[in-house]
Amino acid sequence: MEQQVLELLAATLEVSPETRTHAERHLEQLYTNDAFPISLISIASHNSVDLPLRQAALLVLKTLVLRTWSPSLDEFQGAVTINDATKDQVRQSLLALATSGDQERKVVSASSYVVSKIASADFPEHWPSLLPSLLQLIPQSHENQLHGVLVVLGNLVEDGFDEEQFGKSAVELVKCIYDIATDEAKRLTSRALAVSIFRACFDTMEIMYQTDKASVRQFMQEASDAWTPFFINVLKLPLPQTPSQEGENESDLGSWRGIVALKTQVVKALDKIHRLFPHLLNQHTLSLFSTVWDSLQAHVGPYIALYVADNQQGRLEDADRLPYTLDFLVIEELDYLQTLFGSVTVKRELDAQLAPDKVLDGALEATWVGQIMAILVGYSQITQEDEGLWNIDVNVFLSEETSETANYSPRNACTGLAQKITKWPVLESLLGYTKTIFGAGSSSARTKEAALFILKQILDELDSCSAEVNPHFAHAYLDYIGHAIRDDDEFLRARGYILAARLTTISSAGLLDIVPEYAQQTLNIIDREDSDIVKVSCIRSLQEYLKTLPASRAREFQVQTVAAISEFLSSQDLSELKESEDLLDTLVETLRDAIMADPSLCLEHPALDVLFTMASYGASSFQTTMLVNEAFESITSSMAAKGPEAYAQLCAKVLPTLTGALDVGDMTSENALSDMAVSLLSSLAEHGPQPLPQNFVATVMPKLYRLLFSSNDFSLNQGATVTIRHLLSRDAEQVFAWQDPATGKGGLEIVLLIIDRLLGPDVDDASAAEVGGLAVELVEKAGAERLGPYLMQLLRIVAVRLSTAEHASFIQNLVLVFARLAVTNAKEVLDFLAQVHVEGGAGGTGLEVVLRKWLENSVHFSGYDAIRQNIIALTNIYKLHDERLANIQVQGDLMVDNSSRIKTRSQSKRAPDRYSIIPVPLKLTKVLISELANPLSPSTPGLMQNKLSGDTDDEDGEWEDEPNIVDLELMAYADESRWNIHQLDDDTQSYLVDFFKQASTEPDFQNVYQGLTDEEREKLHNMDKI
Repeated sequence: MEQQVLELLAATLEVSPETRTHAERHLEQLYTNDAFPISLISIASHNSVDLPLRQAALLVLKTLVLRTWSPSLDEFQGAVTINDATKDQVRQSLLALATSGDQERKVVSASSYVVSKIASADFPEHWPSLLPSLLQLIPQSHENQLHGVLVVLGNLVEDGFDEEQFGKSAVELVKCIYDIATDEAKRLTSRALAVSIFRACFDTMEIMYQTDKASVRQFMQEASDAWTPFFINVLKLPLPQTPSQEGENESDLGSWRGIVALKTQVVKALDKIHRLFPHLLNQHTLSLFSTVWDSLQAHVGPYIALYVADNQQGRLEDADRLPYTLDFLVIEELDYLQTLFGSVTVKRELDAQLAPDKVLDGALEATWVGQIMAILVGYSQITQEDEGLWNIDVNVFLSEETSETANYSPRNACTGLAQKITKWPVLESLLGYTKTIFGAGSSSARTKEAALFILKQILDELDSCSAEVNPHFAHAYLDYIGHAIRDDDEFLRARGYILAARLTTISSAGLLDIVPEYAQQTLNIIDREDSDIVKVSCIRSLQEYLKTLPASRAREFQVQTVAAISEFLSSQDLSELKESEDLLDTLVETLRDAIMADPSLCLEHPALDVLFTMASYGASSFQTTMLVNEAFESITSSMAAKGPEAYAQLCAKVLPTLTGALDVGDMTSENALSDMAVSLLSSLAEHGPQPLPQNFVATVMPKLYRLLFSSNDFSLNQGATVTIRHLLSRDAEQVFAWQDPATGKGGLEIVLLIIDRLLGPDVDDASAAEVGGLAVELVEKAGAERLGPYLMQLLRIVAVRLSTAEHASFIQNLVLVFARLAVTNAKEVLDFLAQVHVEGGAGGTGLEVVLRKWLENSVHFSGYDAIRQNIIALTNIYKLHDERLANIQVQGDLMVDNSSRIKTRSQSKRAPDRYSIIPVPLKLTKVLISELANPLSPSTPGLMQNKLSGDTDDEDGEWEDEPNIVDLELMAYADESRWNIHQLDDDTQSYLVDFFKQASTEPDFQNVYQGLTDEEREKLHNMDKI
């Protein structure tokens, strides 16, 4: 069979898609053959087989295991195809391959990953020998074999253990990897792997800490006491000689990579310990701070030599995902130093060193503040790699400048560290260091740029904290800004303009009077500058000036700013703009700020044309779309505020462009362009006057009607639905009077057809998410008399569609159709629903279907108006005391498992949540009680603080930054107001309190009261305190 499998694997690597697909299907057909997984392992084990085929065999084996091994695996697809005897053979053979010492690390890595997946399902019940076998292999393994064992062990710790399994073997495991990490006879990469495994142990320890704090705390303290001295010794190790680009000795290169990899893992481990168990490092804090500080000072020279003076490649990892380049180590050290700055002990020591009697003649340059400035400037220098990328693509430069980049670099890390230390006299110290740099003829443009870059980060932080900037220092920096913008280096010039905008617009700096001068200078240079880097820096800097200048002065720069952006756009290859999201966003943001100076002036110059041009190229970008909408909304609301005539002029200018964009999007099948146009039309309609300009509906409705019957794009359908709702809201009579020239149908019939389609079975929840709001608007504007028999038909369709709805927002949207009606006609709504019959598994009467969905999802509703209407509707239904409701059973409270263990995804699959079953009146009451505010909520933060401080050692006061460990016992006290959008206003709270006061006097309420939980009863008793 091996030969057959080998041929199929080879076919999966062919260029032809048909050949690959046929081979993959044939391999899947072999899943039920017990010999198949054994053959795959055999192929992967043969050194004579080409590496790509060995890797392919393990890839197929991984897919086979994930799909068919065990229901506890997330990717399991419904049927176990491997018998127990074959499974046992697979386990042993695969473990043997992973720990065989194979020279091909990719084979070891792939096989160990599959071992970890099997272990996550089988260990320890079906594979009890796994961990003992691994730990037994370690002392007797040669280097290659040890590497395989460590890779398997690492994957097992990360993915294969649960907390119970880990707890039983933690002591032996940690001791074993400690022996490897500290053994100087072992390979440096093996020692680094051991440290990496130790770091991974903390994730499981964090979970175990929730249920057994004392034991975990004791174990981790003992482990930390043993490991930390070793960590400090590793950090003190000097780096080998810096490797050269050419003629590298393999042994020297391996030594360099090994020591960098080991140091990197040590710093990552220390950082993990601090984030999870900060008290463990308290006694070593100063020693760690000093060691990392010295390390960063020692590494700055090699870093500049490798990446600034030379162009060696960074951000490299080996096959085991171990970073081994110096830039990775520097990032970890900078981040960890930033963490250590949060220590009270460190701050106390640093403050002592800055005491007046310790600073000679006030010279901060000789203190630690001066040293940290040198470190920050050194690591913030633009690398040759970055320079090359930025010269090729200005978009990359902007993404780095805004820190919206996936390539986290030492320069980015320096930003965080610089902003961390602004409580000390950093501006004064940096000024002295900057003076030295600019005064020395030997200083490079990169060094000067880095000094100004760090200053910009410090100013950003000071401004965000509303901290004062000494005007003396601010004026002194202007000289260096002037030097920068006159330099030949484009990056230094760009930095000068960016810094000028930041410094002059800080109110406390005392430079606001020169803002117009610098704004004009920045605008003028855009036309004369050859470098795109400098141009986009100036365009971005204009945002600072436009936001700072008074509206009367900012208006003076509007026309010139629009012209500068238009001119820059004309010089670009517009076909590439779609891929330049950061550039587009910068241009749109600056144009938006210029427009907001006086939106009413946009009809007098091409600002709207420029905005729509950028919108068409950035339609597929969420951020660009949002910015364009924000700018256009400002224009629309401003023009509408000036009166119907001004709004009509705006419509005359923009409607041809927007409807034309819909036609282009339709012809080219560019949904993003159509979506953008619909979004802008929606904003235009939403902010329009009542009534809308003549022929507005006739211009827009045919396009929206066509889109809603031809597009399956959910965003486009939502946007078009909302736009029609706005048309009805603003000018329903114009909608009803309109007649579609293509079909002869009137506006009312067209809207009914649109609702019918969106509620149909062929349209998914996401696409139909806004149809409920449209239905409500139609019912309210048309009324029962105009709708006639269509009203009952419409409500029947809504009830039927609600029975299959799954998305929370869609369910809310449909439920609110009935809620709005129940606010004034609750009995009629119930009577109607009782007559509706819904087919299917979730079927029954419309009353059963609607109330189940309604009550089970009410707590997830969002929006003040929606929640208020929902509460009033539910109270009206309760007041009816309709006997039919008591016969309808719905989902009640979650039946909580008493176990304190955290439930994993696989455990959730095996034991899903269970709920009680209760009648509608009780559920309705519970829902309304849940809407009552908690009277204890104002004191919640204090309770949380006291509980947290009482649960930790006194040593935890060492760290000002809160530890990241989550105490599950405190989650009930968490302040949800920051993220929970389900909130009520005071009037609705008062209404609820009055309702319960009245309801509690009724005899029926006592029956309901017996079914409430203690917490719900207490909430009712305390509702007067709300």
